[in-house]
Amino acid sequence: MENLHAKQQISSYIIQSQEEEIKRIALELHEGVGQNLYSILTGLQVVESAAKEPHMKNYVREMGSLIEKTIQEIRLLSVELHPPALTTLGLLPAVRSYIKLYTSTFGILVDLESTGVEKLMPEQNRIAVFRVCQEALANIAKYADTSDVKINFVWNKEELIITIHDFGKGFQLEEHIDNHHSYGLAAMKERMLLTGGKTTISSKIGEGTSIELSLPL
Repeated sequence: MENLHAKQQISSYIIQSQEEEIKRIALELHEGVGQNLYSILTGLQVVESAAKEPHMKNYVREMGSLIEKTIQEIRLLSVELHPPALTTLGLLPAVRSYIKLYTSTFGILVDLESTGVEKLMPEQNRIAVFRVCQEALANIAKYADTSDVKINFVWNKEELIITIHDFGKGFQLEEHIDNHHSYGLAAMKERMLLTGGKTTISSKIGEGTSIELSLPL
């Protein structure tokens, strides 16, 4: 029992350290690299307005468009790594923000419903639940072959229950014991376990996959 507790403490420390590093990288991308590119874009716009030759104007404009696109991609990557809403607004707004990014990237529509009143929870737990939702949606994009996903948040007095269901092709759980898909599922279970919660996964060929997360509040 002591061995298990020690392993859980080590896992928790590793995950927390990773999250701190991810948060730092996300901030650096947004505030550092993103701001530098914005300064370059502003400089190019000045050069474009001063250029007299048409071909030079067109060239500088094209470079400006490319930098604008890069800035947008960096912003999206920053949000994917660590959405600001997760710290400032809470779990549900962060998931909604990520779903917008997810739909625009993969073309998969996500219907999100929330019942009850969202309750405050420690940041570590918010991050864990967000990462599990993120991993579940990433798996759906990779394996499910579907264009529709349904997510339900149910806020009870003492428990949060989240159900993520895709309407894809489904799979046999026992056939995915030793592949990358199963590692992702195992990581999801481990994250929830460290918050005192649990993950239940069910899937049926032709009927899709359901993931239920429960977390004590």
